Amino acid sequence: MLENIRISFQGIWGHKLRSLLTMLGIIIGIAAIIAIVSTIKGTNEQIKQNLIGSGTNTVNVRLTESGDWDYEMEYGIPSGIPVLDSSTRDELAEIEHVEDATLYMSRTSVDYIYYNSTALQGGELIGADIHYLNTCGYIVNAGRDFQESDYSKYRKVAVMDETAADSLFADENPIGKTIDINGEPFIVIGTIELASQYEYEITSVDEYYEYVYDSASSGLVIIPDTVWNIIAQYDEPQNVKLLADSTDNMSSVGKAAAELLNENVTNTNDIKYRAEDIQETVEEMEQLSSSTNQQLIWIASISLLVGGIGVMNIMLVSVTERTREIGLKKAIGARKNKILAQFLTEAAILTSLGGIIGIITGIILAEVIYKLSGVPVAISIPATVLAFAFSTLIGIVFGFIPSVKAANLDPIVALRYE
Repeated sequence: MLENIRISFQGIWGHKLRSLLTMLGIIIGIAAIIAIVSTIKGTNEQIKQNLIGSGTNTVNVRLTESGDWDYEMEYGIPSGIPVLDSSTRDELAEIEHVEDATLYMSRTSVDYIYYNSTALQGGELIGADIHYLNTCGYIVNAGRDFQESDYSKYRKVAVMDETAADSLFADENPIGKTIDINGEPFIVIGTIELASQYEYEITSVDEYYEYVYDSASSGLVIIPDTVWNIIAQYDEPQNVKLLADSTDNMSSVGKAAAELLNENVTNTNDIKYRAEDIQETVEEMEQLSSSTNQQLIWIASISLLVGGIGVMNIMLVSVTERTREIGLKKAIGARKNKILAQFLTEAAILTSLGGIIGIITGIILAEVIYKLSGVPVAISIPATVLAFAFSTLIGIVFGFIPSVKAANLDPIVALRYE
């Protein structure tokens, strides 16, 4: 085998230009496939990051009407939906793959939060338990977090994100200041931010407008749920957020939580708990992206077929050129399988070299695509290994007929060949 490999490299090196032209179809095909697969993988990862956001693996389970629209408590308290308690939260936290869980109530687009005469327009107000910040991936960057005593003593305290702090306080330090929430005074004890900040990748005009629309938040203010009644004036069912241990488990965690919460729902108005299945949306978009790009892979594969035919052609030429050599080897006792193995090895090495060059070219091409167009790419190790194996297989398949022809030559005829 080693001798066959040595002879193969000698033959390839002895006809460098011819060998390069023969490998060209393989190189182009493999390079195109590697670039396309890398783009598909990078795009899918970008889709996942864009939809999931900061990467906190937080699943939102909300009350929905008819399974499609979030139910807003401004419409009135729905019948048959119980108010949840700490024991329910504990059950949610015990679901497999759940690291933490929180119960919360919310109002969006509020316009009744003030500091002196400055109003927080369009912000969000959250009434949550002590697990909310950890579950949602928030950290305190100034002041302090909620404490158990804030809940047990019904303290009117609040934390807010930097957007809300900038809107209400401008250049002032918000810690210790008193804000007015629906006519009630609350002391700001801390400001928060997401532990894992994520920068949304914008690659088109549509994504720009989507990003601007989605990120047009006027800030977030959070208060303990024990004082929520002071603002809302009545008890109301809560929504739920859960922290999954990984992105892949977000769907199963959300479904399990929704099933648990709906066990005690007795209303007849089609109002149920439903998890936001972001992972399902990710998979649908990945499938759409992959199905579109698979057509490009098939097109690129045509060049591999052309390259294989080129290999067969050049190997037939090689057999013709080396007819006397083959006849001499047979005359001194070389068997058919030895001749067959020699030419198959040469064909396989020829296409394998083309595969290696194609892989390197494909990686470079993927990086060029990223630099020029901004389309994200991610090199797939399994794809590169498969591409190399496939290029070697092409050599074996398309080199088989020339190798059989060489092995079946009559030694007497071969020796007399001019």
